[in-house]
Amino acid sequence: MATIKQHIKQLLKLASTLLLLGCLSCTSTLQVEGDFPRPVIHQLPLQVAVHYQDDFRRYRYVEKSEKRSKWEINIGNAQVALFDTVLPAMFENVVQVSNIGPQENADIDLFFEPYVEEFQYNMPRETKVNMFEVWIKYNMKVYDGQGLLIADWILTAYGKTPTAFMKSEENALNEAMIIALRDVGAGLSLKFSHIPEINSWLNKHGQLQ
Repeated sequence: MATIKQHIKQLLKLASTLLLLGCLSCTSTLQVEGDFPRPVIHQLPLQVAVHYQDDFRRYRYVEKSEKRSKWEINIGNAQVALFDTVLPAMFENVVQVSNIGPQENADIDLFFEPYVEEFQYNMPRETKVNMFEVWIKYNMKVYDGQGLLIADWILTAYGKTPTAFMKSEENALNEAMIIALRDVGAGLSLKFSHIPEINSWLNKHGQLQ
């Protein structure tokens, strides 16, 4: 009798292991989508050109660790939508350009270029807490109208979502992503004028009251 119980336990353990390995070998794909509110802030009377590199527009994170579930998280469209919402609230006029410099952009006061420095996420099974967590580190670069670098700083954002009220892991992770991106937008709009190099440039050009 004891032998039968041992066999059953071994079979259950084997089944659990196979199920876990099967889950780890599957790939979940997430196209991040959401809405971003336009911030209500003082608008600077500047002509700003934003340059999105192809890697930024198409940014996606692919999990490569053998110890984690396989996720492919496509962030590019969502983060472009975020900056396309926030920047026009910050500046009088915003255009997209294919290069940084005065060649075809004679009337531009500043060039803005964001870049994803680092992306991380945690799943509930890893943190032992019933929530998804997301961290994004952006490298923000601002150039003057001649294409000379004025400021280069790091802006980090964090988003978390409890899974209790979510229909799926995809929905929960998407919501955490959107919260993190909104955090980026809030940080950029509130901190931009306080970056020392930018504050100095704005003062020099009479843009601060």
